[in-house]
Formats: sequence, C-alpha cells, structure tokens
Amino acid sequence: MFDVAVIGAGVVGASIARELSSYKLSTVILEKGVEVCQGTTKANSAIVHGGYDAVPGTLKAKLNVEGNKMYEKLCCDLDVQFKKIGSLVLAFNDEEVKILDELYQRGIVNEVDGLKILNKQEIKEIEPNISDEVVAALYCSSAGIVCPFNLTVALVENAIVNGVEFKSESEVLDIDKEGDYFNIKTKKGYVKAKYVINAAGLYADKINNMIGGDEYYIIPRKGEYRVLDRSEGTMAKHVLFQCPTKKGKGVLVTPTVHGNLLLGPTANEVEDREDVSITYDGLDFLTKLAKKTMPNVDTSKTITSFAGVRATPNTKDFMIFASNKAKGFINVGGIESPGLTAAPAIAKYVIDILKKEGLNLDKKEDFNPYRKREKAFAHMSKEERIEAIAKDSRHSKIICRCETVTEAEIIDAIHRPAGARTVDGVKRRVRPGMGRCQGGFCGPRVVEILARELNMDMQEVLKDYENSKMILGKVKESRGEKVEI
Repeated sequence: MFDVAVIGAGVVGASIARELSSYKLSTVILEKGVEVCQGTTKANSAIVHGGYDAVPGTLKAKLNVEGNKMYEKLCCDLDVQFKKIGSLVLAFNDEEVKILDELYQRGIVNEVDGLKILNKQEIKEIEPNISDEVVAALYCSSAGIVCPFNLTVALVENAIVNGVEFKSESEVLDIDKEGDYFNIKTKKGYVKAKYVINAAGLYADKINNMIGGDEYYIIPRKGEYRVLDRSEGTMAKHVLFQCPTKKGKGVLVTPTVHGNLLLGPTANEVEDREDVSITYDGLDFLTKLAKKTMPNVDTSKTITSFAGVRATPNTKDFMIFASNKAKGFINVGGIESPGLTAAPAIAKYVIDILKKEGLNLDKKEDFNPYRKREKAFAHMSKEERIEAIAKDSRHSKIICRCETVTEAEIIDAIHRPAGARTVDGVKRRVRPGMGRCQGGFCGPRVVEILARELNMDMQEVLKDYENSKMILGKVKESRGEKVEI
C-alpha cells in the first residue's frame, strides 16, 4: 500500500513525485511507457516562458509566473542546463503592434519580470538576422530555454534517490475506490494507494473518467518541428516568437541549450493521440513562417524533424483540482503550454491540495534536493579528458563522433536510477544519435551496449516505444538459410 500513486512520468508527474519525495511518504510513479519522458514532454519547444501570454486570473497565468521564478534554483540543484536568454514577440504591422501592447498589459497584470517594448532599431541591434520587415517587439528578459528530457530524467532520478518507487510499462487500465484507498489495475498487476495524482498528459481525461469524472476532455493538437544543425545555432540569440494565434503562441525560431536551432511548431488538431507523424505540408509551413522571422535561415541544414501532441483541454485552462467523485483523487490535466515552465509550481500547488484533502505531510530531515552528474566528455578540457580516462578507460572509446559521447557515458546512463532502457532513452540522456548523422554510425553500437549491460538479446532492444524493435532478425535467417553461431 502506497500513500500516493502518481500516474505519468512526464515533466509534471516527475515534478510532483520529486516534491512528494521530500515528505515522509511512500510514493510510486506509474508510467505506461518503457522510459520516462515518452509523451508530450519529449516533443515540445523547450521554452521557459515569461508568463505574459496567459489570461490573467487563470491557473496558467499564476503557475507560469511562479514556475519561471523557480527554474534557476531547480536546475542548479539538479545539475540541468538552463539559459535565461530572453524572448521577443515580433510584430510586422500596426495590427500586430496592438497585440504586443495587449501582451505587455497582460504581463504587467501577471507580474512578469523584465518586459519592454522595443522599436525596430533596438531589435536589429540585438538580433541582426531578424527580418527587415519587423516593426516592434515585446522583450521579456525572464524567458529562457532548457532541455525537457534532461530535466524530467533529473527529477525522476532525484525522486528515486529520496525513496520514490518507479514502475515503467505500467499503463493504468482501471481504478476502483475501495474504502479509503484506490485499487489501480495496471498492465503489470494491481497497485494500491491512498491518494492518486492523475498527471497522465494526453490521457488525463481518460484516467479521470475511470473514477466517474467528466469535468473536462482533451483535444489532441499536433505540433511539428525542424531541428537545424549547430552551424545555424547562432542565427538567433533569443527565443523569437511571432504574434500568437488562437491555436497557440505561434511559430518560433530559437536556439537550444545544445547549440542547435529549433523551428516550430505547427498546431493541428488530430484524432489519434499517438499521431507523431511528420508531413511535407507541415515542414513546408514551418519553413515559410521561419523565413518570415529570419529570411536567411537555411532549412536545408535540417538534421531531423519531429512532432509532439499537446493535451489541450476544452476548458482553456489547466485542470488541477481534487475530484468530488472520489476523495483523494487529484486531477492534473490539460497541461499544455506553458506546462513545462509551470511544472515546479504545479507540484507545489498539488501539495497544497493534498493537505486540504487530509494527507499528513511531514518533511524529511534527510531529504536530498541535489542530483549531480559527471561533466559531459564533449565539454571537458584536454586535461579533464585525460583524468576521466584514467578513472574509467571506457571513456577512451568514442561511440558517437558527432556529439563526442563515450562508452562510459552510455553505460552510466543505463545504470542510473530509472536508467535508459531504449536507444532513444540513451539518446535523450547523453546524446548519441543527436548529431548530423542521427545515429547512422553510432546506433548499432548503442544497441550492442544496451543488450550487453541489460543482459538481453540484441533483437529485443527497442528504439523507443513498446514493440519498436531495432533488429527484426538476421539476414540469412530471413532467407531461410542456416546460421552458424
């Protein structure tokens, strides 16, 4: 019997679990995927928003601004890269200037730090590659960028170190309230918990339905992205938005914490919540819109593209509340943008709800808020690399040349708390396959290392999701020929 079960290991569920780990509680994370961070969190814009866009008085506005203020300390504690580079919302005509003024006024009401309207000359001074058609911009100094993969992994690792149990491949199939506890049916059996936190992302409404809830439903909205090579990474110095539309914050051009340039997203409603397909029309749309912001951006330098599906609620606001259908069941649904920014504040908000619901919360005296990792080999000096190799000779084997990732780093990623179990899980943690060749050379070696370290057959190694096997069989066997071992 657990005190609390958190459903979902995206950035929101991970943030809540990590916050719960600071109390004298038994907590479990139930994740349907093979890895943490396999849903919306792994495929978003990676922006820490200032908070000027959200409608004043909404939970989005409140938790966006509060979350933004928590990011520097959180990322410092968890050894996650965060860059407060600021953002610009660009206006290209007088009508859009009016929108900037509206956003500025919203930001003032929401108590956003560092807002200022810039004229064309001021914009060109700080972003020389911006289109000459721009006439004004809203500058927000408190906006920034982060790696959502690394942050989520760090949150889960820290939660586990502080006593939280993590169960992957544990999709929730049904929930029954039995007296003062919940009996949760998962693909791996039953889990009992006194309180349930529903942070199931795209499926939060489905989980809510299991206890009779019907307060909201999710509208899946797909966003496609282009990732450009590092050669284009310095084209933009800030997060560059166009004026928002009814569908979202608009197409952006932004550097990433790893030095690439990111373009996106599109915003199209889809029926399939797992539809992460890439379309020609979507990528063409991104090219046209990105060139409106930055005419000289070279989209031929695209090294990969991807799509994510956002959990847009029909209510147009975060749905975070204690259910009146089953006491002890807390909904954390409809967490679309700025969910990544708001996540640490959402965790605090959920703790307050749990207190009101009657959960006894005593702080741990021995809670460890810190998570440290070794410096990336790619970022080490020559002297540091020599020292690292002396400590572990596996650092001398470079597996990914594009990103300079060593065998030792991959092995560490596999054996850390809630370690990598798939090729993409390794990729997100330490970046083999993130470079120009996109795993063309290092992919087979990563498969070999995963199989060896996890004591499994290479044919059982997954790319990412369940049933996404990297190797389907041996060529000679597929031809009906006998294979000598």
